[in-house]
Amino acid sequence: MTILLNNNSFKYETEATVKLFFPAERFTFLYEGSQADGDLIMTRLKKGRKYTYLYVYVRIGSKSLRKSSKLENSRISDSDCEFAICRLLFDLLCRITGKKSEWGLITGIRPVKKVNALIEQGFTKDEIYESFSQKYLISKKKMDIAYHTAITQLPLMPEFDKKRISIYVSIPFCPTRCTYCSFVSHSMDSAKKLMPEYISHLCRELEIVGEIVDRYGLTIDTVYYGGGTPTSISSDDLYRIMKKTSECFDLSSIREYNVEAGRADTITEEKLAVIKEMKASRISINPQTLNDAVLREIGRNHTASQVIDAFKTARKLGFDNINMDLIAGLPTETFESFRQTMKEVMELDPEGVTIHTLTLKRSAGLYADGKENIKNPASEMVDYGNKVLLEHGYAPYYLYRQKNTIDNLENTGYSKPGKESLYNIYIMDETQTILGTGCAASTKLVDANNSITRVMNYKFPYEYINRFDELMNKKNQIHDFFAV
Repeated sequence: MTILLNNNSFKYETEATVKLFFPAERFTFLYEGSQADGDLIMTRLKKGRKYTYLYVYVRIGSKSLRKSSKLENSRISDSDCEFAICRLLFDLLCRITGKKSEWGLITGIRPVKKVNALIEQGFTKDEIYESFSQKYLISKKKMDIAYHTAITQLPLMPEFDKKRISIYVSIPFCPTRCTYCSFVSHSMDSAKKLMPEYISHLCRELEIVGEIVDRYGLTIDTVYYGGGTPTSISSDDLYRIMKKTSECFDLSSIREYNVEAGRADTITEEKLAVIKEMKASRISINPQTLNDAVLREIGRNHTASQVIDAFKTARKLGFDNINMDLIAGLPTETFESFRQTMKEVMELDPEGVTIHTLTLKRSAGLYADGKENIKNPASEMVDYGNKVLLEHGYAPYYLYRQKNTIDNLENTGYSKPGKESLYNIYIMDETQTILGTGCAASTKLVDANNSITRVMNYKFPYEYINRFDELMNKKNQIHDFFAV
């Protein structure tokens, strides 16, 4: 498909709008002209003396439609023009494809943030629903989940305090790479030779970040171990990193300590005992599905029974806040098998369940078969999961969206009251500074005006190791931020 932008540079939002309807499509971008072979999206902006004129043309197969509008120059900005063009485009794509995105024109990943902003301004529930319906064309069903999430978050959102922060620790290794995965992670076979050096450098970075925390009198709210799969490393190595974390940071007043235990083929009683000994308060055991055939299809070397065994072992060791991740729309998954997974998860009775929707990322193995995967009944699965979880006393507490997600759906974390993950709320709502350590970790420095400065670690372990000193020099940005 060709996207032709005449006299405008609205590439990002135009592409995001088209992807609502064609998530697995590849695009060619042109910036002048009026024709191209095949499917075509053309947008044009023309500024007159009093008005700015907006034109959109769509040709998909043998069907074509066009639409135009005008905006008064004295009342508009570039962002107004961009939104207006995307609204025209959205309408044409709805008509030409016969599809209607339930999230409407919302292409950003944090819709709940918009709801929170209106609540803080004093808008009523009815006014918020009306605003989103009129401006973004969002359905009531999706508005319900966004508003419910915002209301759950409200009492958990602290007053801004620059000196209260969270720590993220990256362990970017997995036993194998799942076919849906786009994260920067490395299989254990290819990473074994890097492991000792990586862990040594990670421990050194924890020391350096710990010195920054001490110097500026910062308080740790939450710690989160992610990856990758943190439990893919040995229990000794896991103990070493977690011990170093406790040595480098004062965790005496910590509100939450998360470890992604992740895949059942990496979880042992010994590793869970280490996590428990190091005082982690919340873990995730993530089956994605409890259908063995689907597990094989996505490249997981474990069975559903191993997931259940891992969960029961965690319970035996005293873990009382366990989350389980599921993915709606996995290849070969049916609605019936997803319903069976939900039934078995409810029998385990975890404190949290996160329902993700399959996302077709270009770096993931499934992307090549993206158009086939779009046929999966992901929307029905997500709706059913929401219904079951609400019936069992769970409430949505964080929600985010991604580009290239099947059916333009969302990822939602649900929990029982009092078991919400504060870190997940902070990272999604971007309300607190998070200092990232390890390969591909991102540091987000949040100030009182909600302005965010990002400091990115190198993506790959070999680069993280070989350019470690250069990377540590980037930590001066953290010093500069807290020194003010």
